[in-house]
Amino acid sequence: MTGPLSIHAGPKALAHLRTHGLRAQDIAIIPGAAGGPKGLILQKLDQWMFGSWLPSAPRERTLVGASIGAWRMAAACLADPVSGFQRLGDLYCEQTYPHRPSARYVTDTCKAVLNGTLGGHEHEVTSHPHYRLQILVSRGRGLLKAPRRNVSVSTGFGLAVLGNFVSRSQLANHLARVVIGDEREPAFWLKAKFDAFHTAFAPLSPDNLNSALLASGTLPFTMEPVRHIPHAPIGTYWDGGLIDYHLALPYSRVAGNADGGLVLYPHFSNEIVPGWLDKSLPWRRANIGRNREWLDNVILLSPSREFLQTLSLGKLPDRNDFHYYGLNHAARILNWKLAIGEGERLRDALAEFVEKPNLDLVQPI
Repeated sequence: MTGPLSIHAGPKALAHLRTHGLRAQDIAIIPGAAGGPKGLILQKLDQWMFGSWLPSAPRERTLVGASIGAWRMAAACLADPVSGFQRLGDLYCEQTYPHRPSARYVTDTCKAVLNGTLGGHEHEVTSHPHYRLQILVSRGRGLLKAPRRNVSVSTGFGLAVLGNFVSRSQLANHLARVVIGDEREPAFWLKAKFDAFHTAFAPLSPDNLNSALLASGTLPFTMEPVRHIPHAPIGTYWDGGLIDYHLALPYSRVAGNADGGLVLYPHFSNEIVPGWLDKSLPWRRANIGRNREWLDNVILLSPSREFLQTLSLGKLPDRNDFHYYGLNHAARILNWKLAIGEGERLRDALAEFVEKPNLDLVQPI
């Protein structure tokens, strides 16, 4: 029986682990995947990583995320990240919705989660001495550029689904990537074109942090689109996970960083699904596709199958739980918080691996 934590590594990362083990000083990038409540399972691990381990070896690091991953990475940039992750987890768990809530209701609830987590601390996030936050959002093109009627949105996303089924590159006709990020980070590894999506860059600042994070987690139809982000291109914005669900990005471009070029990716899955619309397309996975070399310097951490079997319902918290538990909010909140508590085992397993690396636990990506 394996432990609670699965560890996968690309060939360059595995060679590094064999020689040096896992050292905080070598970590250049930390990605955060979209995935809603699934990200809650990483709270204890996040608190340890950003509360003590990474600060023990301060250096410039890029934190990049979409949706809940961006929210987690923003919490990591707070002066007190441990408390920030606690607030985020508590407020996220404690969301409650009536039967068939309106898009406005869901949007207002998510705004309250963000404000309760980051409100009054925006400057801490955007001017962290060592972390450089990059938030991924999706901007509409074609019928999704400036839709004013629901039929335009429905038709636009219908065409996006069909195009994406044919080819991921076809999705670029309907959505563009916007990176709202710390201007102190040159982000050369993102700025050189690497896929079919038009990618624009906008500066992150205290006055657009919350709107960027809200846009990054805005689910089509479930929430109202964000129609304005200060300092960003004019347009209509939705969830960054539509394009970058599990952040299949060209990480290998930083592998030669003289200060250490490892990517440490705490994830809730051992698969990297490029876009949200690719979830049902098993042949479209970054760790088996033609861009697999992008992951050469990545160390992927995820809950093991054995760990998942010990959780309530034998799975991670997810959005389906809102329907499963219905209006029994107390039961859902209890089980989500119990899952967060079980995440201590992931934290302890990572801390043990850092202290005494066991390469027998590492599998190739």
